[in-house]
Amino acid sequence: MNLSSDANQVAFQMSPAKVLLSILPCLFFIYINGVMLVTLLRKPHLLETSRYILFGHLLLTDTLQLMLTMLLYIFAITIVTMINHLCMLVVQLAAVTVKLSPLNLAVMSLERYVAICFPLRHVNIVTIRTTRIAIVVMWSMASLDSFVQLLLFVRLENSNSVMSQYCSRNNVWRLKIYTTIDAIFTILYFLIVGVIIFYTYIAIIFAVRSASTNVREASKARNTVMLHMFQLCLCLTSTLFNVIYTGGLMNLKPEMELHFHYALFVGLIIFPKFLSPLIYGLRDTTFTHGFCYYFTFGCNGNVRSSS
Repeated sequence: MNLSSDANQVAFQMSPAKVLLSILPCLFFIYINGVMLVTLLRKPHLLETSRYILFGHLLLTDTLQLMLTMLLYIFAITIVTMINHLCMLVVQLAAVTVKLSPLNLAVMSLERYVAICFPLRHVNIVTIRTTRIAIVVMWSMASLDSFVQLLLFVRLENSNSVMSQYCSRNNVWRLKIYTTIDAIFTILYFLIVGVIIFYTYIAIIFAVRSASTNVREASKARNTVMLHMFQLCLCLTSTLFNVIYTGGLMNLKPEMELHFHYALFVGLIIFPKFLSPLIYGLRDTTFTHGFCYYFTFGCNGNVRSSS
């Protein structure tokens, strides 16, 4: 969480109830994502399908993002200090996972677009190899601005001293050039992802109206892409609030600042992580049986036999 130095004294005023309401949902969603990852690993035939590989990658990156965000949140409310390089590693890895979520949504939308609009070529276009290449491209794109910031840090600062404040993005990247680079890349990421998801949604709508298309599958794909749009809007809202705040366009009192970031943390960071399991896990009958079995620690034997 990006809290200012003036809010340090207010951080300890957070009630235990608020801390628990922030951390417990994180732990719960990490458990849900972990169960789904185990379900995928226990069903090797699912990992032979690009759709489920991308779903597994989304679960993995969302889990990493939740863990790192929760770690930074704990650093903020306990005001933990550390050396610059260690904090930079945590902050940059968290930043990469944040950018991976919308990129992954864009690739999954493209996969649904090819499946609906080019069903006869889907097997040849969307292969295991192309899926792996797409994942490498996503990680490269998400890491590009972090790599540029790292080069600038080595050139301009390269300090490994102990931080005077807790670990956060603003306390690591103090120069204005870092904020400018982050804003430029963030705009580019969301423009690219937004155009891809919007285009695939429109294309699938036209496919639904086509008599030669499987209307049921096309409608399901359209609903999935529409939910991707909703997820992207949540990511964009969170990012815009952060850009506005770090740009100094909001003047908040320390106590209001803490509550503002608490609401942002719960509503726009924790809540969207529930949507990915809901969209792909519980809506997929092939996946649901295995998920229910592992979620209940194997207590439901009927589910095991059906899976």
